[in-house]
Amino acid sequence: MKKKKIIIAITGASGSIYARLLLENLKLLSDQVEKVGVVMSDNAKEVWRFELGNEDYDHYPFEFYSKMDFNAPFASGSAKYDTMIIVPCSMGTLGRIAQGISNDLITRAADVVLKERRKLIAVVRDTPFSLIHINNMKTVTEAGGIICPANPSYYSIPQTIEEVAQTVVSRVVDLAGLEQDSYRWND
Repeated sequence: MKKKKIIIAITGASGSIYARLLLENLKLLSDQVEKVGVVMSDNAKEVWRFELGNEDYDHYPFEFYSKMDFNAPFASGSAKYDTMIIVPCSMGTLGRIAQGISNDLITRAADVVLKERRKLIAVVRDTPFSLIHINNMKTVTEAGGIICPANPSYYSIPQTIEEVAQTVVSRVVDLAGLEQDSYRWND
């Protein structure tokens, strides 16, 4: 199996637990991953501190980039990153991606991934959805992106908040094409 090059973008939507669990999962799946580049918005750092009570977001063995670093390798298609996961994905970020507005590294990388016909997974976390949100999700889907709402499943009978959140992260890891041990329906 070819190792993957993955971009993780973390925006300021609520749901930092999803980003933390995904980073932890990717660390465990290092035998399938060549590189992980991480970019966080300023709001993402604030939300992480508020929701998780720490600043451990940069304690992972991945390359971190400033949100305005257009020299990051994944700001160009020539770097050949396979997958971009935006987790959680704010509706503002999704709207800018849907309209082709590349005003920071997150939206530029998403634009690159879509134009190169690679995999973009947006883990949207807002609820309820307005018609604007729905139309932006439709636009990104038509452009080749995958909208994966952070809707947990319960058929695995999760017992903790982390186990509930992991049901979403496991789905995202599957969508990224990585092999993992996780609960499978009636398996």
